[in-house]
Amino acid sequence: MLTFLNRAQDALDATRRLDFLGPLLLRLYLVPIFWMAGTHKLADMDATIAWFGNPDWGLGLPFPTLLAWLAALTETGGAVLLLFGLAVRWISVPLMVTMLVAMFSVHWEFGWQAIADPSAPFANERVMAAAEKLDRARAILKEHGNYDWLTASGRFVVLNNGIEFAATYFIMLLSLFFTGAGRWASLDHWLAARFRQAD
Repeated sequence: MLTFLNRAQDALDATRRLDFLGPLLLRLYLVPIFWMAGTHKLADMDATIAWFGNPDWGLGLPFPTLLAWLAALTETGGAVLLLFGLAVRWISVPLMVTMLVAMFSVHWEFGWQAIADPSAPFANERVMAAAEKLDRARAILKEHGNYDWLTASGRFVVLNNGIEFAATYFIMLLSLFFTGAGRWASLDHWLAARFRQAD
């Protein structure tokens, strides 16, 4: 029995030859997320700066011009670096900071869930109240609209805007911070192989 378990473990360990796939897929998953977030900010920096600084309807952050530019450039540049696997451990740090700022300044007050689902764990009062509103909206649309056409691209949901997505991206970036870009499919791997040998 012990021999069988050892052989099974050896077979499992052999899959580590493909360990570059984890960091590669994490990077490729995050690229469009940060690219869209960053380029959306850059497309209208005046509105982004106003949103960062306004305490009434925005984030009310200090130094809104500086922070808006830092966030936009970090997200856009970070997406490019993640795509090519270049300076991944370095760019993970400011990207994690942007996720922490997003969690605590934008999403925290809404709880955990990004999409309101009363049956899921961590459903707060806001999420519980969303169920009744969503049911009422569906009833109105079924009675007065073309409900089949409206839901052909997906079902209606209520956006709760909680920290769920930002926390998930933070954890993914934290993993990349510790593992790096991965072997073979990253510039970090090839640059390290080249310049570590020359050292």
